Amino acid sequence: MTMKAILMGAVAALAMGLGTASAEGVKVGMITTLSGGGAGLGVDTRDGFQLALKQAGDAAKAVELIIEDDQQKPDVAVQIADKMIQSDKVDVLTGIVWSNLAMAVVPAAVAQGKFYLSTNAAPSALAGKGCNPRYFSVSYQNDNLHEAAGAYAASAGIGKVFIMAPNYPAGQDSLTGFKRFYDGEVVSEVYTQVGQTDYAAEIAQIRASGADAVFFFLPGGMGIAFLKQYAESGVGLPLIGPAFSFSQDILPAVGDAALGVKNTANWSHDLDNPANAAFVEGFKAEYGRLPSIYASYGYDTANLLLSAIAKADVADAEAFRAALQAADFASVRGKFRFGTNQHPVQDIYVREVMKEGDALTNRIVGTAMTDRADAYADQCGM
Repeated sequence: MTMKAILMGAVAALAMGLGTASAEGVKVGMITTLSGGGAGLGVDTRDGFQLALKQAGDAAKAVELIIEDDQQKPDVAVQIADKMIQSDKVDVLTGIVWSNLAMAVVPAAVAQGKFYLSTNAAPSALAGKGCNPRYFSVSYQNDNLHEAAGAYAASAGIGKVFIMAPNYPAGQDSLTGFKRFYDGEVVSEVYTQVGQTDYAAEIAQIRASGADAVFFFLPGGMGIAFLKQYAESGVGLPLIGPAFSFSQDILPAVGDAALGVKNTANWSHDLDNPANAAFVEGFKAEYGRLPSIYASYGYDTANLLLSAIAKADVADAEAFRAALQAADFASVRGKFRFGTNQHPVQDIYVREVMKEGDALTNRIVGTAMTDRADAYADQCGM
């Protein structure tokens, strides 16, 4: 059987599993970042989501998707959400990349009776005491990939580490997560500005720190700027990060300076399962590039939504919530289920930046955590 036939079969199986969509339909509002330094993250989120709808065929006809650019600004995201809820009458919101924007939008949205399915941002405040029956994180809980990086650093025997992240909810969660599983010495903990592009001062601190390695979380344009400047500095300490610091949208801009770097992720394009094969090949065919981890989250979120639409009317909130909780879809991550706080329970891998032909990408080299939930589920009262 050819690869094309295998992929067509996988897509057909996904569509069959979705069944027939609710006659009433679902209006979905996607708020994501499509301009500025974080645009690549939102573009991939949008493209992954839309690819899943396209592959689903007739099963996706009941979905009306409205997409708007939040410009990576909390006030803009709030304005868009208000318009989508009050004027567009959406049933479901999704797509926000940045945790400070999620904190500005999600609590008010669920309080108004809307479902929110997170394609990315998953701050600790919404996983614990702030959990809500209408809020689902499809991606992870913010700490997760950083926890795995801490566990990897500990297992690799790294004795002293310099840690750095932007000063916003996801950055704070990232360093908290790293420290939860790292058993060595944190010689310095630095918070940078969101959107920062000049890292000369931080690189000087790294040089003088006496660290054995550097852990950093700098997504999007921040990561590109830091990695280029770090490579030029000649400091040379090994780098460790979550997938966001070495995702497919960042690697082409960074170049060979990223080769060999280890990073942690709950998805990789080389995960061996039919859903992932259909996603990766379909994404390359549709958009002419390899998908990033953000695209994988958008794709899974759309397929989760379609699986729920096939089982329940969104107007019946309890039935629709139960259909979402069942997570009856073929995830690109392979096994997938929700914990008690409606965040994923999943495996987290160690990846290494490598070259495939002329393209930089990541490949799995180990497993950091198996069936990891999150540290806040016990605080959730659901």
